[in-house]
This record gives sequence, structure tokens and C-alpha cells, in this order.
Amino acid sequence: MAFKERLLRTQHGFTLIELLVGISIMALMAVLGWRGLDGMARAQETTRQRADELLLVQAALGQWGADLDALLAVPNTTPLDWDGQVLRMTRRSNAVPDEGALVVAWTRRDVQGAGHWLRWQSAPVRTRADWQQAWQQAALWARNPGEAERRREVVLLPLDNWQLFYYRGGAWSNPQSSGDATPGNAAALPDGVRLQISISPGQALAGQVTRDWVNPLLGGGKS
Repeated sequence: MAFKERLLRTQHGFTLIELLVGISIMALMAVLGWRGLDGMARAQETTRQRADELLLVQAALGQWGADLDALLAVPNTTPLDWDGQVLRMTRRSNAVPDEGALVVAWTRRDVQGAGHWLRWQSAPVRTRADWQQAWQQAALWARNPGEAERRREVVLLPLDNWQLFYYRGGAWSNPQSSGDATPGNAAALPDGVRLQISISPGQALAGQVTRDWVNPLLGGGKS
């Protein structure tokens, strides 16, 4: 009889309190586990976004250097010109050597309420008249672009500000006060170009970034 009573007591199962405690523990573990997985997913997404932003900055600066390395002094044209708002340059085309020259422009302009760095590229130019038209179109694009000009622009990255300096006579100076390049005279190009950009906060690489380019004609190689 005593053995039967002990057997009944061991087979009664969990009490209601024990079940509630067990359910509460499992719920807490589930919440903690979900938060851990959510935190990992958010960290991975942030890392991926930062990596994409860094690649964007690297690509923009790479294109900047490539444009300067390809500067072309065509007779009776201007290879490089900065007016404080837009930098225009005449460069050779890398796609097809016999395709002609290109007019390229860089500027900062508001896009959807935020400042961005933009690049514009003309169609290949083969005559001085073609170059003159593209040169004027590049200036128009920087100030009051129409639909035709916007079709050839590329929005690169958010940018608060940018500045340019030319290296001439052993010192850096403002391009607008150091004399413009004489049309068609490659020797009149600056010995170097310094780019300073202020990247908008919130990006993977924020603050001021400086990029120096050395004129390959000086034997310094590419930037």
C-alpha cells in the first residue's frame, strides 16, 4: 500500500506553476535568441552598406584620376579649366583610339535636396566645332542642365564641398588666381592638381579627403 501511494505521487506530472515557469523560460530564451539573430543581421547589413559606400568613393576617385591621366592638348582647345563651380577637361577616349576626344566635366550640385558630386561626359568630338559645342554644353550642364545634358551625367556620391588647387612654381595656389592654361599648350598644364572633397556625414568615409595628381609629363607617373 505504501509503494502504491509513492507511485501515484511520482506520476502526477507537472503542476500549473511549474508549467508557467517553464513556458516563461522558453519565451525568454526565444526573445533573447531573436534579438541575437536580429543584431547579427543588422550588423551584416551595416557592414555591407559601409563596404558599398567605400567602393563608391574609390570608384569616383579612380575615375577622377583616370580623367586627369588622359588629358589631351588638342590644338586651339583648352585641356583643363576650373571656374570655381565646374572643372572641364579635354581627354582622349580610351574606348577607341581613333574615336576622337571627349569633353568631361565635374561639379557639385543638389540632387533631391542633398549635395552630390557629379560627372558629365560628351559624345566623341572630332572637330573644333564639335569640341566648342561640347565645351559650352558642359558649362550649361553644371549650372542649368536640361534633359539632354542630364542624360550624360552620373551621380557619384554625397558631397558637402570640394576645392581644387594647382601646383605651379613650387607652390599650391587657387586655379582662378594662378593663370589658365593656354589653349592647345600642354606645357601650360599645372604640374599637379590637388582635390579636396568633404564627404557628407553618415557615410562610411566622412570628412575631408585629399587626392593629389602629378602631371605625367614631369616623369612622376600616374596619380
